[in-house]
Amino acid sequence: MFVEWWVLWFVWILAGEVKNMAGHSKWKNIQHRKGRQDALRGKIFAKVSREITVAARNGSDPELNQRLRLAIAKARANNMPNDNIERAIKKGSGEEGGGDYETIMYEGYGPGGVAVMVEALTDNRNRTAADVRHIFSKRGGNLGEAGCVSWMFSRQGLLVIEKEQTNATDDNLLLLALEAGAEDVEVTADTFQITTAPESFEEVKETLESKGEVFTTAEVTMLPENTVELTGDLIDNMLALIDALEDNDDVQNVYANFEADDADWENY
Repeated sequence: MFVEWWVLWFVWILAGEVKNMAGHSKWKNIQHRKGRQDALRGKIFAKVSREITVAARNGSDPELNQRLRLAIAKARANNMPNDNIERAIKKGSGEEGGGDYETIMYEGYGPGGVAVMVEALTDNRNRTAADVRHIFSKRGGNLGEAGCVSWMFSRQGLLVIEKEQTNATDDNLLLLALEAGAEDVEVTADTFQITTAPESFEEVKETLESKGEVFTTAEVTMLPENTVELTGDLIDNMLALIDALEDNDDVQNVYANFEADDADWENY
């Protein structure tokens, strides 16, 4: 087993799968977004309920519907009552009346040329398009055509573990994630940031949870293939755009491809 461990480790090093990041973090904007969501708890319930309702159209059994399963997990992570979850499922399955929502992805650019994707669930696409366009223009960005930035993102599972919350060594956690099916692990001074294929997300998460690991982030999301570094006022302007978009009732998620030096994040 000792030899097998080092063979796996050596292969990872050669493949460049283990990355050490120092000084910069493209994940801080995810942490900022999650902090904002915590502050908007009432809106989060409404947004997640809508997500469950739309997901349930493809089947009300979470075991057979991954999108619904992930939406329910998100609801429970936000302490949504079970009654709310069940009611949202019934709306989607047709047992109770519900809004006729559709999923729309808007694409554009924020301050500093940052690529931005906005996922919305709406029952009035004209209203939502006008609102999103207004927010972009008011906050120093511009709404683009479909496909203008989506090629810069890929749908992946993301699991973040704070080093201070795990008893595992770096080597043991990396090996465990690899054996569970993770695609990549980025190691910073404070975190392990594990990415997976969407279809492998739950298996990797459950494997790590079975070993006692606790996640600060656990979601299937859109991650950027490359990033734009922001400094100073551009960070403030970009975060203002994200905050304004997330305040809109129809907007479910906002994704952006910026990063910043850790020192710049200290003000946020």
